[in-house]
Amino acid sequence: MNLETIEHRLSIIENMLIGTKEILTFDEVANYTGLSKSYLYKLTSTGQIAHFKPKGKMLYFNIKDIQTFLQQNRVLSNSELETKATHYVTLKKGAKSDVNHIFNQKNKG
Repeated sequence: MNLETIEHRLSIIENMLIGTKEILTFDEVANYTGLSKSYLYKLTSTGQIAHFKPKGKMLYFNIKDIQTFLQQNRVLSNSELETKATHYVTLKKGAKSDVNHIFNQKNKG
């Protein structure tokens, strides 16, 4: 194995180990998420990502907060969208038939 391959594999192992920690440093979060440090600073300064400043200087993050942040604004897959659309149309048809039934009952009586 060449040095580049070893460094790459070591980087993968380090990232896996970071995922097992509960509290992460700023550098670890940047590495874990792949976000640039400047963008991560922007997220913390604008309050878009939860963090801790125990002494008012160093930033720390809870891994669960980071995972929650990364999983925001989920985009549905095509099959999920089709299922939701089918469900919506089915409900609408059911609601229309209920309204028609009630309307017809009132007109008969």
